[in-house]
Amino acid sequence: MGTIAQNDLYRLIGDASARGERVVVATVAHTRGSTPQRRGAKMLFFENGETAGTVGGGCVEAEVWAEARETMRSGLPALHHFALTADEASEEGMVCGGTMDIFIDVWQQHRDDGMRSVPPAVAGG
Repeated sequence: MGTIAQNDLYRLIGDASARGERVVVATVAHTRGSTPQRRGAKMLFFENGETAGTVGGGCVEAEVWAEARETMRSGLPALHHFALTADEASEEGMVCGGTMDIFIDVWQQHRDDGMRSVPPAVAGG
């Protein structure tokens, strides 16, 4: 799974909208030191279990998947901090040494036919 082009990102979100599905969008908001992706990289998580894009792979992506599932359930956006240091990643054999902040948000179709971030009260959170 590679990075996702901006036009593909919007097409995939539009396709999900047409199906009436919510989409969780994970975006690398900030990096420091050596990281597997740069700021702006995105990964999409669909209600049907499919994904597109990447925020880095390995253990950090597994953690982002878990946070994305929680965001899909709760509708609450959040900024998450991930440390890619030897202590946190040595078991996986993937040590970049940097840190990443990843913003995770859920988008859904609204009555005016536009996709937008879901306020917590609307999402049932």
